[in-house]
Amino acid sequence: MKMEDQSVFIPSLEGIKHVKSEEGDLLTKPFLDVCKLIIPIIDKFGSSMTIVKLDIKSNISRLESRHKSNPSRFNYLYSLIQAEVETNTAKSSSSCTNALLWLTRAIDFLVELLHNLEQHQDWPMSQVYNDSYTKTLKKWHGWLATSSSMVAIKLAPDKKKFMEVIGTQGDIHGDIQKFCTDFSLITLSIHKFLGSVGLDNMKTS
Repeated sequence: MKMEDQSVFIPSLEGIKHVKSEEGDLLTKPFLDVCKLIIPIIDKFGSSMTIVKLDIKSNISRLESRHKSNPSRFNYLYSLIQAEVETNTAKSSSSCTNALLWLTRAIDFLVELLHNLEQHQDWPMSQVYNDSYTKTLKKWHGWLATSSSMVAIKLAPDKKKFMEVIGTQGDIHGDIQKFCTDFSLITLSIHKFLGSVGLDNMKTS
């Protein structure tokens, strides 16, 4: 299939096939690489996702820097977290643990957005955003972050225009459904790990 015949979801769907080792452990670099491939999808939502996009890029950068400091030691994603647990730095706002947690939550939000677009095609975009935000990020946001998110939601694109922007190449609906399924499995495993070490409940101010 030619690149111009593919949907915007294909690169990340291809990339996610390589994020785990043969033993089933998440690999740091392939995981971060596939997170970068999500950015073009987020761009399709326009200015309404600017805050989420910047947050994702910042968290990828923090995790990437730590991985590059010792690639062999931090070959596996969870080794970044275990190193911070051992030094009692995991709960710091500048920790890799915090970065991974918020990166995962941002992906949860995107997955919920796409899921709602598919499952509730009669909903206006504002309802798609509000429901997705309430189910994912809202409970972890303080007043300031919630206020900023409410402003961003008002910038949501018209649904018809969004579907035009996202394109008709390939099996767009099938790709969206597969994206939601595949990335939900990954974020679920990350939340499960972070929960096992008591680090899945950090909030913003």
